[in-house]
Amino acid sequence: MSAAPRPPHTLSVAPMMDWTDRHCRAFHRTLTRRTLLYTEMVTTGAILHGDRERHLGFGEAEHPVALQLGGSDPAALAESARIAEDRGYDEVNLNCGCPSDRVQSGSFGACLMGTPDVVARGVEAMRGATTLPVTVKHRIGIDDLDSYEHLTRFVSTVAGAGCETFVVHARKAWLSGLSPKENREIPPLRYEVVRRMKEDFPGLTVVLNGGVLSLEAAWDHLAWADGVMIGRAAYQDPYILATADRDVFGEAMTPPTRREVVEAFLPYVAAQLEAGQPLNRMMRHTLGLFAGQPGARHWKRTLSEQGHRPGAGLEVVREALAEVPESVLDARPGVGEAQPA
Repeated sequence: MSAAPRPPHTLSVAPMMDWTDRHCRAFHRTLTRRTLLYTEMVTTGAILHGDRERHLGFGEAEHPVALQLGGSDPAALAESARIAEDRGYDEVNLNCGCPSDRVQSGSFGACLMGTPDVVARGVEAMRGATTLPVTVKHRIGIDDLDSYEHLTRFVSTVAGAGCETFVVHARKAWLSGLSPKENREIPPLRYEVVRRMKEDFPGLTVVLNGGVLSLEAAWDHLAWADGVMIGRAAYQDPYILATADRDVFGEAMTPPTRREVVEAFLPYVAAQLEAGQPLNRMMRHTLGLFAGQPGARHWKRTLSEQGHRPGAGLEVVREALAEVPESVLDARPGVGEAQPA
């Protein structure tokens, strides 16, 4: 175990549309206090012209939390970054990796990898508007712009504008012909490209994203990467985060049981119910808590079938727990594996 404190980027949960909303982040905080959490991507237009509280609201317990922005206009990015700082976020991240048609039509996301100068101007504008760290999340390439030379040109240009942290999804993106889901699965993972990037830019913070399914796999990459970002695995099997504070960040703490996780989340759920939020809005993020365990099917079925009903409350959660064996509810993760220095 490393004696030096590890920074938040050591482990993070990826920004995921329709998934990492404030309810999801509140739930993840019952599992890990140290892992860096991200919002869903929020466009500059939504921030500047939309319901700011709905798009940007978060609870103090969510720290450290980063806002991911979608946009390309320097002035709009700068104003959004300033608002993010006023709201209390810990970081602003620019999305240069999403390949969806909707994002492309707005001239942001992965298509920005084809215009590194545009990204650099946006980063420079944001850095001039906020004291928050300004980071960039991107792919290793897009379409036929997938050479290592193009990647290094992109990184060099954006780093020249003052960006010091790059979160790299180790797949290229096809801007046409593949859906966003297919773009997360079909282009092959090329971890060696990201590793070479770290070797060639030793002064930058390089965070690896893509295909990391466990903390054990994260540790393998942390032998050379500055950080690892876990995506779908942290959502579909969130209990993998339960040992993160101990096994990744080196804290002297006892990982929570699944029962303790649920009990810790219930006060938040109760407060949201009181504020008029439907039960399923919060509990949908917990459906994978018992993934692979006896009782998982009952847990998911009960919450899915009853959680959306008008007036559904905490009694639905209690019913969902009723057929999960106590041996599962109260099992505590074992001692973590040896960690790299």
